[in-house]
Amino acid sequence: MKKKLISALLCVSMIATMLVGCGDNGSSSSGSSDAGATSDTQESDDGAADEGGSASAEGGKVYYLNFKPEVDDQWQEIAAAYTAETGVEVKVVTAASGEYETTLKSEIAKTDAPTLFQINGPVGYQSWKDYCLDLSDTDVYDALSDKSLAVTDGDGVYGVPYTIEGYGIIYNDAIMQAYFALDGAVATSMDEINNFAKLKEVVEDMTAKKDDLGIEGVFASTSLLPGEDWRWQTHLLNYPINFEFADAGVTDLDEITFSYGDNFKDIFDLYINNSCVAPALLGNKSVTDSMAEFALGQVAMVQNGNWAWTQISDTEGNVVKEEDVKFLPIYCGVDGEENNGLAIGTENFWAINSQASDADIQATKDFISWMISSDAGKDYMVNSLGNTAPFTTFADDEKPQDPLAVSMLSSMESGKTAVPWAFTSFPSEQYKTDIGDALLQYSGGSMTWDEVVDTVITRWSEEKAASAAE
Repeated sequence: MKKKLISALLCVSMIATMLVGCGDNGSSSSGSSDAGATSDTQESDDGAADEGGSASAEGGKVYYLNFKPEVDDQWQEIAAAYTAETGVEVKVVTAASGEYETTLKSEIAKTDAPTLFQINGPVGYQSWKDYCLDLSDTDVYDALSDKSLAVTDGDGVYGVPYTIEGYGIIYNDAIMQAYFALDGAVATSMDEINNFAKLKEVVEDMTAKKDDLGIEGVFASTSLLPGEDWRWQTHLLNYPINFEFADAGVTDLDEITFSYGDNFKDIFDLYINNSCVAPALLGNKSVTDSMAEFALGQVAMVQNGNWAWTQISDTEGNVVKEEDVKFLPIYCGVDGEENNGLAIGTENFWAINSQASDADIQATKDFISWMISSDAGKDYMVNSLGNTAPFTTFADDEKPQDPLAVSMLSSMESGKTAVPWAFTSFPSEQYKTDIGDALLQYSGGSMTWDEVVDTVITRWSEEKAASAAE
C-alpha cells in the first residue's frame, strides 16, 4: 500500500544534519561516483617536488587519495599543474570502484600515507576520526557558503564538502519529442510526467513503440555488475529509506521496516522491464555500458547524476546534443511526489590526515585553498571535475554550465522539494553490497521480492548493530 509522504520532507539545508556513499565511501561510498571496475589503483607519475614550495609548507608534499575513478585523468592533470606552479609535490592515487574504504585502510597505514582523503559524512567520520584534522581554521571552511554542510564534532570541523550533486532520470529530449509527436502517444509534453503513474504509462507505451522511435529500449541497462550497482543499492534505495525517515521525523534508524518497499519495487521493475537489455543479463553490465547506450541514442532515459555529463559527452560516437540532455525527478508513487525535485546533497567531504607531518598538513591546506580560490583551481573544479562547489569564492559565472548541472541548479531554484540523501546513513559498505547482490538475484529470477525485502530489513539491523559494537 502506498504510504503518504509527510508534508514536511527534509529540505536541502537539512542534508548535513542527516549525514551520519557518497556516491558511495568513507564507510559507505556509492555514488556519484562509482565508475570503473578495476581493482588496481591508478597513481600519478609526478616527480619529486622542486625546492621552493610555499614558505608556510616548506618541504611539505600532498598525497590525495581520490574517490572517483571517472575523474582520475583530471586529478592527474591538476596535480601536475599545481606542482609546476608551486614546486610542491602532489601525488594522486585513485581507488578502484567500490574499493575506496579498502584502499584507504591500506594506504593510511603506510609511512607515506594520504594527506588528503575523503569521508562520506558523519558515518565516514566515525570510521576515520582518529585521522581527521580539525579544519575550522582553514580557508576552505571559512569560504563554505553553508557551514551546516560540514561534518562537525563538538566545536571541531572534520570534513568540508567540495561539491553539491544531484541525481534523477536523465532523458534525451529529442527522443521524447519524437514520442510526443506519435499518433496515440499517452502524453504530449514532459510537463505531464510528474508522478509514477504517468511515468509508467509513458515508458510502457514507448516500449511498445520503440521501433517507431528507433531505440532499443526506453531505459539504459540497469548495471548490476558487482561494484557497478551503486545507482540501485544506494541511490535508488535512498528513496524508500528517506521516506521512512521522514515519516518518523528522524535522520537515522537502528531498524527499518522498509515501509516503502513496494514503491522501490515499482520503479526498479519499470527500469529492468523496459530496458535495452534483458533483466537476466544485467549482471554483466557496467555504468560505462549504460552511459554509452544513452550517449549513442540507443535509449531515451538513464538514472544517474549530474557528474555523468562527461561520460555522455566523451563517449565516442555520441549522438545526443547538449541541449537535449535534461533531468526528470525519480518518481515511485508516493503521495505528493509531484512537488519533488531531484535528489540533491553530497557525500564528498575532504578530510586532512591529522597524523601527517606539520609541513605536509600545511602543504595540503594550501593545495585545497588553491583549488577553491585561484583562477586555475576554480576552473579545474568546475570545468574539469564538474563540481558545483559550495564556496563563496565562486561567482555566478564560475558555476558549471554543462546541461546536467544547469538542469540540477534549475531544479534547486524551481521551488520543488529536493529529496535528501538518506543513504549517507546506510550502515556500511557491506550492507550496500548485499543489497546489490539481492537485486541481481531478483532480476535474474533466482530470488523472490519477499526475499529481497527480508535482506533489506535484516541486514540493516545486523550492520547497524555491528557498527555500534565497534
